[in-house]
Amino acid sequence: MNIKRLSALSVLMTATVAFAADQPIIGLITKTETNPFFVKMKEGAQKAATAKGAKLLTGAGKADGDNAGQVTALENMVAAGAKAILITPNNAQAIIPAIEKARKQGVMVIALDSPTDPQSAVDALFATNNYKAGQLIGKYAKAAFGKKPVKIATLDLFPGHPVGIDRHNGFLNGFGISSDKDARVVCMQDSYGDQAKGQTAMENCLQKDPEINLVYTINEPAAAGAYQALKAIGREKDVMIVSVDGGCTGVKNVAAGMIAATSQQYPLKMASLGVEAGVKYIKTGKKVSGYTDTGVTLITDKKMKGVTSKDTKFGLDNCWGVK
Repeated sequence: MNIKRLSALSVLMTATVAFAADQPIIGLITKTETNPFFVKMKEGAQKAATAKGAKLLTGAGKADGDNAGQVTALENMVAAGAKAILITPNNAQAIIPAIEKARKQGVMVIALDSPTDPQSAVDALFATNNYKAGQLIGKYAKAAFGKKPVKIATLDLFPGHPVGIDRHNGFLNGFGISSDKDARVVCMQDSYGDQAKGQTAMENCLQKDPEINLVYTINEPAAAGAYQALKAIGREKDVMIVSVDGGCTGVKNVAAGMIAATSQQYPLKMASLGVEAGVKYIKTGKKVSGYTDTGVTLITDKKMKGVTSKDTKFGLDNCWGVK
């Protein structure tokens, strides 16, 4: 190889190393790797990172509620040079010491989907208004039932999680119920947002009160589990299920009549906004702050008077999307 070629190769290698050194490194830590919501969030973050010329590191808890796995992922990302980390906290309080440690090292931390407790523990939050999401399906169910007697089962997330609390309380408020102690709420079970656990939770509730006719679920996998439990005893057509997420499969289940209505949220938007803010911070030092509401839309094919909604065509066009 001649001197000119060696010189050209040297310049190319130097430029490549310089680019790699300057490439923004952003971390994304989701609650799990398997939940469709977080799978789509990861896809959206990767797409945004590629478009911005950033390197995306990803990690997750082993299951909903796994704080230790998220702490390990966060520490590893800081060690790998990430200067902006996006996280959907599994435990709103237990994750805070790890976040504080990262922020002291100059890392900007943004919560996606789920707030920390307190919310000020992170630099910013990009998320659905989960209370409003619950309210929308609560108002829908109330309009559908009118003055008919109702026996409600709630298939919740797990104790203490702010998203689960907000959706649950929003649903009750939308239905016009002020407390869990209301006689119309006959069963409350935790589903951990999982289909199999949702089915078991529904079976437990039906054992407690076979006359349940309205089911609130924390998300659509739990709703699918509830539907299977009801179908097994031939009650899938006379019990209303309402839910939250608006994922593509969930919207198809609305169209099929398995779910009456769902509140659609937009994880792709959360992810893309988070990556954009991370790249901007790494390049300019300017941090994003406060809460950004990424929107929520009620999806149903059976409209109810006084409740604003969109049909499943809209839902499928926008499932998990940025529109």
